[in-house]
Amino acid sequence: MKTLLLTLALATSAPLWAQNEQAVITIQADQPRQTISKHIYGHFAEHLGRCIYDGFWVDPAMNVNKDGRIRMDIVDALRDINIPNLRWPGGCYADEYQWRDGIGDPAKRPVTLNSHWGGVTEDNSFGTDEFMKLCNLLGCEPYLSANMGTSTPKDLRDWIEYLNFDGKTHLTQLREQNGHKEPYGVSFFGIGNESWGCGGNMTPEHYSEQYRIFQEYARNYSNHPIKKIASGPNSTDYNWMEVCLKKIPQYALWGISLHYYTIATGNWGQKGSSTDFDEKEYFGGVKNALYMDTLLKNYAAMMNKYDPAKKIALVVDEWGIWTEVEPGTNPGFLYQQNTMRDALIAASTLNIFNNHSDRVRMANLAQAINVLQALILTDKEKILLTPTYHIFKMYKVHQEANLLESSVSVNDYKYGTESIPGVNVSASKGEDGKIHVSVVNLNPNKAVPASVILNGYNAKQIKGELLTSASYTDYNSFDEPDKIVTKEYKGFKKENDGKITMKLPPLSIVTLEIQ
Repeated sequence: MKTLLLTLALATSAPLWAQNEQAVITIQADQPRQTISKHIYGHFAEHLGRCIYDGFWVDPAMNVNKDGRIRMDIVDALRDINIPNLRWPGGCYADEYQWRDGIGDPAKRPVTLNSHWGGVTEDNSFGTDEFMKLCNLLGCEPYLSANMGTSTPKDLRDWIEYLNFDGKTHLTQLREQNGHKEPYGVSFFGIGNESWGCGGNMTPEHYSEQYRIFQEYARNYSNHPIKKIASGPNSTDYNWMEVCLKKIPQYALWGISLHYYTIATGNWGQKGSSTDFDEKEYFGGVKNALYMDTLLKNYAAMMNKYDPAKKIALVVDEWGIWTEVEPGTNPGFLYQQNTMRDALIAASTLNIFNNHSDRVRMANLAQAINVLQALILTDKEKILLTPTYHIFKMYKVHQEANLLESSVSVNDYKYGTESIPGVNVSASKGEDGKIHVSVVNLNPNKAVPASVILNGYNAKQIKGELLTSASYTDYNSFDEPDKIVTKEYKGFKKENDGKITMKLPPLSIVTLEIQ
């Protein structure tokens, strides 16, 4: 009898053990929640390195398709991922930028110094009207970062009048002379940038008082309301957030920002190579990227205390992995390659944003072209799309869809004495009724069998898309620009009980389209 009981116990425990070896993904498919704002998928273009000049804005003699000096192959690539907004002119550069330097006849614009990034001179040939034209070509909303560090409330007031007022004033006549009679209707304005650091080295108390003054002059003209975004904390500066929430009236805030960069080594002084790293640094990178989830939970809890109705957006307008620059490049230009590790970090972070979209309603990857975790790299006439670009293309299906609550049960990915969840996921349901499930396998050593349980939904048709590569150090180069690209994924099966089973390759991102 004891032998029989032991046999039965082993028989019943075997499926549980087997289940622990796979990822079990459960999705509440019949309970759509809040809309995932398209603005979570925003980008960032600073006057830094080769992002603007020799990126978006090229030499008139360059033999590429251009509209004026705007490089159109870049525009076409960004349009293809449905870029929703673009943040400009910084970053740290914003708090030394004088907007009047960048309007009017380009030949008469002053040459100024970019003291933050490389100590290079700035000819101001790319200014407000050029940026607005770029946004029009991209089909995206502009997100302007206003100078609080070296400017005045009057400068902010005047800039908004130049952009948004439809009456006849000196500033609107200047706008007309510069080729744009109708107001631009800009909505998103950040007031100050990293005011705790490069934007003025302020205390949160002083910043809050300054913000109250500046925002008063960020006025709504001609039915173009301004969405005011305060300069929020860096990483874990919870005191900065709390002081701002206490001292800035809610009516004066559309959103408050958060900046968080992934440093694989955990050491800002030695950030590690973008392409030459081992599993220890790979693990450190993805672990530090996943810390975004903890940050958002903590900040959301704090914001819920002061804003239980969730009227104030959390705007993560600088995020991404930051490594050492490529050898032989200007250290002030922040040019780095982009590997499979970066793609996994981008996908995991977007999953986190989607799952926190009740509070996170805007975000901006740093940066769009040739800087930090760039979507696109250029070399004279050549262009390549990075693995991170392909993630944004895969994930555009989540823009303006309704979040579906999801959970994952899976073994951790372990390295040494540390461990992290090996698989993460987000899911949404669009207006067309299609469900999209995006799954990331961070484990570089193991393929992970997975089952997807769709509660309240009967899948009839399934399509899949996959991004993967053999090594986390793989990247697209100008010699091999298509080493890492998306492919059709067929490694799934619909079971008789309605579950979808599949196998996730090591280092992979899979998006399923289910209807």
